[in-house]
Amino acid sequence: MERPVSHSFDVRHVAQRLAAANGGYEVVHESPGVEVGVYVLVAPEPDRQQPHEWDEIYVVLEGSGVLDVEGEAIELTEGGAVFVRAGAEHRFSAYEHLAVLVLFDKSQT
Repeated sequence: MERPVSHSFDVRHVAQRLAAANGGYEVVHESPGVEVGVYVLVAPEPDRQQPHEWDEIYVVLEGSGVLDVEGEAIELTEGGAVFVRAGAEHRFSAYEHLAVLVLFDKSQT
Protein backbone atom coordinates (compact mmCIF):
# COMPACT_ATOMS: atom_id res chain seq x y z
CA MET A 1 0.00 0.00 0.00
CA GLU A 2 1.41 3.37 -1.02
CA ARG A 3 1.76 6.11 1.57
CA PRO A 4 -0.16 9.33 0.91
CA VAL A 5 1.90 12.26 -0.31
CA SER A 6 0.56 14.41 2.54
CA HIS A 7 -1.96 14.46 5.33
CA SER A 8 -3.04 17.02 7.90
CA PHE A 9 -3.59 16.67 11.63
CA ASP A 10 -5.06 18.99 14.25
CA VAL A 11 -2.55 19.20 17.11
CA ARG A 12 -4.66 21.71 19.07
CA HIS A 13 -7.63 19.32 19.14
CA VAL A 14 -5.38 16.43 20.24
CA ALA A 15 -3.83 18.61 22.99
CA GLN A 16 -7.30 19.59 24.26
CA ARG A 17 -8.48 15.97 24.30
CA LEU A 18 -5.34 14.82 26.16
CA ALA A 19 -5.68 17.68 28.68
CA ALA A 20 -9.29 16.66 29.36
CA ALA A 21 -8.01 13.12 30.04
CA ASN A 22 -5.42 14.50 32.54
CA GLY A 23 -2.51 14.28 30.09
CA GLY A 24 -0.78 11.74 27.90
CA TYR A 25 0.97 11.24 24.57
CA GLU A 26 -0.51 10.61 21.14
CA VAL A 27 1.22 10.07 17.81
CA VAL A 28 -0.34 12.27 15.12
CA HIS A 29 2.01 11.31 12.27
CA GLU A 30 4.42 8.46 11.67
CA SER A 31 6.52 7.77 8.60
CA PRO A 32 9.83 5.95 8.08
CA GLY A 33 11.97 8.95 9.11
CA VAL A 34 9.73 11.01 11.37
CA GLU A 35 7.33 10.65 14.28
CA VAL A 36 5.24 13.62 15.40
CA GLY A 37 3.31 13.50 18.65
CA VAL A 38 1.50 15.66 21.13
CA TYR A 39 2.52 15.33 24.79
CA VAL A 40 0.40 16.92 27.51
CA LEU A 41 1.39 17.10 31.18
CA VAL A 42 -1.03 18.22 33.89
CA ALA A 43 0.19 18.78 37.46
CA PRO A 44 0.55 17.02 39.82
CA GLU A 45 1.28 14.10 37.45
CA PRO A 46 5.06 13.79 37.00
CA ASP A 47 6.82 13.39 33.67
CA ARG A 48 7.72 9.69 33.55
CA GLN A 49 9.41 9.53 30.16
CA GLN A 50 12.64 7.65 29.65
CA PRO A 51 15.51 8.51 27.26
CA HIS A 52 14.58 7.97 23.61
CA GLU A 53 16.47 6.21 20.86
CA TRP A 54 16.01 9.16 18.47
CA ASP A 55 16.94 12.85 18.48
CA GLU A 56 13.90 14.97 19.24
CA ILE A 57 12.61 18.51 19.27
CA TYR A 58 9.96 19.80 21.66
CA VAL A 59 7.87 22.83 20.65
CA VAL A 60 5.70 24.33 23.42
CA LEU A 61 2.10 24.72 22.26
CA GLU A 62 0.57 25.79 25.59
CA GLY A 63 1.80 26.56 29.08
CA SER A 64 5.30 26.75 30.46
CA GLY A 65 7.74 24.61 32.39
CA VAL A 66 11.32 23.53 32.77
CA LEU A 67 13.01 20.76 30.81
CA ASP A 68 15.82 19.21 32.85
CA VAL A 69 18.36 17.72 30.42
CA GLU A 70 21.22 15.88 32.12
CA GLY A 71 21.54 18.50 34.87
CA GLU A 72 20.78 21.58 32.75
CA ALA A 73 17.47 23.36 33.44
CA ILE A 74 15.93 24.90 30.31
CA GLU A 75 12.96 27.21 30.87
CA LEU A 76 10.31 26.93 28.20
CA THR A 77 7.27 29.06 27.38
CA GLU A 78 4.69 29.03 24.59
CA GLY A 79 6.39 29.18 21.22
CA GLY A 80 9.73 28.04 22.64
CA ALA A 81 11.51 24.94 21.41
CA VAL A 82 14.41 22.74 22.45
CA PHE A 83 16.48 19.96 20.87
CA VAL A 84 17.38 16.83 22.90
CA ARG A 85 19.84 14.30 21.50
CA ALA A 86 19.07 10.60 21.46
CA GLY A 87 19.75 8.81 24.74
CA ALA A 88 19.86 11.95 26.91
CA GLU A 89 18.15 11.82 30.32
CA HIS A 90 15.44 14.49 30.36
CA ARG A 91 12.20 15.34 32.15
CA PHE A 92 9.77 18.21 32.34
CA SER A 93 9.17 19.87 35.72
CA ALA A 94 7.74 23.11 37.17
CA TYR A 95 4.56 22.98 35.07
CA GLU A 96 0.88 23.25 35.87
CA HIS A 97 -0.28 22.49 32.35
CA LEU A 98 2.12 21.92 29.48
CA ALA A 99 1.35 20.84 25.91
CA VAL A 100 4.24 20.18 23.54
CA LEU A 101 4.60 19.06 19.96
CA VAL A 102 7.23 16.30 19.82
CA LEU A 103 9.26 15.70 16.65
CA PHE A 104 11.39 12.54 16.52
CA ASP A 105 14.11 12.03 13.90
CA LYS A 106 13.77 8.31 13.22
CA SER A 107 16.18 8.40 10.28
CA GLN A 108 19.00 7.46 12.66
CA THR A 109 17.82 3.85 12.95
